[in-house]
Amino acid sequence: MRVVLMGAGHIGQTIAAWLSHSGDYTVKVVDCSVVALKALAHLPVETALIDTSDVAELRDSMTGYDAVINALPYHLALTVATQAKAAGCHYFDLTEDVAATRGIMALAEGAKTAFMPQCGLAPGFIGIVAHHLSQKFTELHEVKMRVGALPAFPTNSLKYNLTWSVDGLINEYCHPCEAIRDGNVIEVLPLEGMEHFSLDGTEYEAFNTSGGLGTLCDTLKGKVQTLDYKTVRYPGHGAIMKMLLQELGMQHDQETLKAILRKSVPLTMQDVVLVFVTVSGECDGKFMQEVFARKIFADRSETNPMSAIQITTAAGICGAIDLFREKKLPQSGFIKQEQVALPDLLANRFGCAYQQSRQVESIG
Repeated sequence: MRVVLMGAGHIGQTIAAWLSHSGDYTVKVVDCSVVALKALAHLPVETALIDTSDVAELRDSMTGYDAVINALPYHLALTVATQAKAAGCHYFDLTEDVAATRGIMALAEGAKTAFMPQCGLAPGFIGIVAHHLSQKFTELHEVKMRVGALPAFPTNSLKYNLTWSVDGLINEYCHPCEAIRDGNVIEVLPLEGMEHFSLDGTEYEAFNTSGGLGTLCDTLKGKVQTLDYKTVRYPGHGAIMKMLLQELGMQHDQETLKAILRKSVPLTMQDVVLVFVTVSGECDGKFMQEVFARKIFADRSETNPMSAIQITTAAGICGAIDLFREKKLPQSGFIKQEQVALPDLLANRFGCAYQQSRQVESIG
C-alpha cells in the first residue's frame, strides 16, 4: 500500500518507522521542516519538503498514492482531508478537534474513498475500548473515559512536562466539551468537573477537556444516561491552567501561552500513559460494572527509545490503517473509531502495543 505521511514530528517519526519496516507499505513523508525530514534518513522512506499550508503542494504530494496519514497540527486537518479527497486518496488523521472532525464527516458523505479521523489515543483507542465494553450491557447507565499522558517524574509546579503537541494541549483546554447527562447531549466547560482518584497508590485529578469522546456522543445518544471524557493529570495542574487561561485571559492569547510553555516546560521522553474506562448498566438482570485500566510506559531501550505517548498514538493510527488494508473496516465514507473491533485491534501487529502494557492491579 502506498501511503503519504504528512508530518515528521515525534509521532510521525514513529509512524514512518513502523509502517516502512512492516513490509506492506511504501511510505513518503512530507513536511515543511528540513530538520524533521533529516531525522528520517535512516529509514527506508521517501521524503519531500513542501509548504504544508499550500493546498496545491499538498494535493500534488498525494497524487498517485493510496492513502494519506495526517500527523500535522490539528488546524490543518480539514485542509489536508479536502486535498486527499481531490487526489482520490483515503484519509486518516490524529485530530482531537471537534470542528475539524465535523467538517471531515461532511466531506466524507457520499465519497468513494474512506475518511477516518481521530485515530490516536484519545480520541481513538479510548473510544474503541468504551464502545466494546458498552456492547456487553442490555441497558447502559454510565460510561466514564479517563486518559492521561503524564511525566513519570514531575518536578515543577504544573506537575507536567511536554509529551505531545502544545497546539493540541491548549486546544483541548479551551473548547467546550461534549457529554451526555440524563440521556441528553450537552456541552460542558473545559477544566471543570474536577474529580480525584488513585491508581496503584498514586493520586490523580481529572477534568473536562475537548475532543476525547470522538463520535461516541452520536453513537450512544439515546442509549446511555451519562457519558463523559476527562483528561488525567497530577493534582494541582488543572488549577494552574485554569488561572492562566481563564483568570489571566490567555485563552484569548493562545500563541503567547504556547510560546511560554515551549520555552519554560521541558519535553520528556520518560512518560506514562494512563487509560481508565468504566461502564455500568444492566446485564443479565443485574446492575454490573466493567473496567478497563492500563498504564503504558515509555520504551527506554538504547537502540530505539520511544515515549509512551509516541507508542500509544502511533499504535492507534497504524493499527487503523492496517485493519483498513486488511478490509476489516469499511472501504469508503466516514469511519468512526467505534467501528473498530477491540479484539481485532489488540490482535493487530501495531495495536498489540496496548495489549502488551501492564494492567493496573488495583483501583482505589
